Amino acid sequence: MSGERGGLLSAGGILSIIIGVLELVAGAMIIAFTEVMETIGASWYSAVPYFGGEYGIGATATVVIIIGAVLVVLGVLAIVGGISAIRRKSFGLSLAGAICALLPLNVLGLLAVIFVSLGRMEFYTD
Repeated sequence: MSGERGGLLSAGGILSIIIGVLELVAGAMIIAFTEVMETIGASWYSAVPYFGGEYGIGATATVVIIIGAVLVVLGVLAIVGGISAIRRKSFGLSLAGAICALLPLNVLGLLAVIFVSLGRMEFYTD
C-alpha cells in the first residue's frame, strides 16, 4: 500500500479546506460588518432596547469582533491542516485542522475529523 493515496484522507483534507475557507469568509464578514456599523453610528441602536446592557455598544462590538477574529484563526488553521492532510505531511497538524473545522459544530467538520483519523496510517507509509 506504499505510495497509494487513500480517498478518506484526501476527503478529510478537502473538507477541512472547504470549511476553513467558509470560516475565514464568515469571520471576515462579521468583523467588517461590525466595523461598518460602528462607523455609521449609533442611530439604530435606540431601536433595540438594552443593546449592550450596562457596558454599552462599544463593549458589545468588541465581543463580536473577537468572535469574528476567532473564526478567522480557526479557518486558517483548518486550511493549513487540510493542506497537510492532502500532502500527508503531519498527522497532528492534519487532525488539528480537522478539529478546527469541527469547532463551529457542523456535520462536515465531524466528517473531516473522522476521515483524517481513519487515514492515520497513510502518514506512516513511505
